[in-house]
Amino acid sequence: MTKVFIDGSQGTTGLKIFDRLKTREDIELITLPEELRKDINARKKALNAADIAFLCLPDAAAVEAVGLIENEKTVVIDTSTAHRTNEEFAYGFPELSETLAEKLKNSNRIAVPGCYASGFIALVKPLVDAGLVSPDHAFSCHAMSGYSGAGKKGIAQYEDAERDPLLDAPRAYAITQEHKHLKEMRIISGLSVTPIFCPFICDYFSGMLVTVPLFKSDLQNGKTAEDIKALYKEKYNTPIVRYKDSMDEAGFLSANAKAETDSMDITVCGNDERILLLARYDNLGKGASGAALECMNIKMGLPAEFNLEI
Repeated sequence: MTKVFIDGSQGTTGLKIFDRLKTREDIELITLPEELRKDINARKKALNAADIAFLCLPDAAAVEAVGLIENEKTVVIDTSTAHRTNEEFAYGFPELSETLAEKLKNSNRIAVPGCYASGFIALVKPLVDAGLVSPDHAFSCHAMSGYSGAGKKGIAQYEDAERDPLLDAPRAYAITQEHKHLKEMRIISGLSVTPIFCPFICDYFSGMLVTVPLFKSDLQNGKTAEDIKALYKEKYNTPIVRYKDSMDEAGFLSANAKAETDSMDITVCGNDERILLLARYDNLGKGASGAALECMNIKMGLPAEFNLEI
């Protein structure tokens, strides 16, 4: 039986992982009493006793937690931002390439992708890797997420019966262009230019839609939208990440259509001159806990989609 410890099990992602593992018969959860939850010695003991340790912590605490581990067999699956561009960590999105999938399979240090970054990278990295778009291209990205992406404090604000009326409408944020996912979006996609990124938090619980626009003139060597479709169709055909020729609802795209699932749908819209690349998934699923559990399944030698909501 695989021993699992969730360090930071009271946050949104930690709670989600705990709830999804507590009924698994192949998992033994290591838990700490409330009074020891932040005790460094108790945490160190639990981390070193675990076969797999999920880190659901702020960045600095995640770095500290890795430093507490002396057992070389403990697999770390870090959901924070701290290690996503650290070359000593495998990037936890195996569908992106065989190289990343192999590194994940053989690594004891895994970084779970950021929620927004997952969609952007899924759309952009294949184009750069295949030479359809230059790594020097200045990408832009708009995205929207349910309010669960704002964490426990944000959830409480949105679910307060006397909340601020400004929360009734979608709200753009990270308008200073300093969003914490930007570094990851650039480096993992292989870009030399940091993209312009405009995310929106909206008045629904969970679900995410990431949009990347392109002009035909942005494509290299005379490539077209049809070449992008063909590339995605060949690449994304797994139970977890799938290309779809169409996924709209009578001309609309609902951002929460993948809520409570762990899969991601990719499509291409627009026309020959103006192209829209779209990724739709759940910010709590493939954007967080689902991706973390997928990484755990792979490390346990199980199918990536085992016990996930596809």
